[in-house]
Amino acid sequence: MPRAYPVQFRQQAIALARSGRPVTQVAYELDIHPVTLHKWIRQDDIDHGRRPGTATVESAELKAARRRIRELETELAIIKKAAQFLDPATAPHPKGSTR
Repeated sequence: MPRAYPVQFRQQAIALARSGRPVTQVAYELDIHPVTLHKWIRQDDIDHGRRPGTATVESAELKAARRRIRELETELAIIKKAAQFLDPATAPHPKGSTR
């Protein structure tokens, strides 16, 4: 699993890369992969409206909404099974079969 970097570290790395230094050099000095730094710069451009895409805030909201939808779908499936189980039309006769 990828290592999570603090937001402040990411911002400093982006600032160093935007100051005119080569991205590969900044990445090497900070001990991160150059592709990671490129992704951070691209996402920063999206967040500040310089490039089209889904902003970080919107992405987090979308992720939370999808999680909530999964929870509600699970709850609904449980309720449907319970309703089916408790339905008197499909319930077995209380005294059992006499024949």
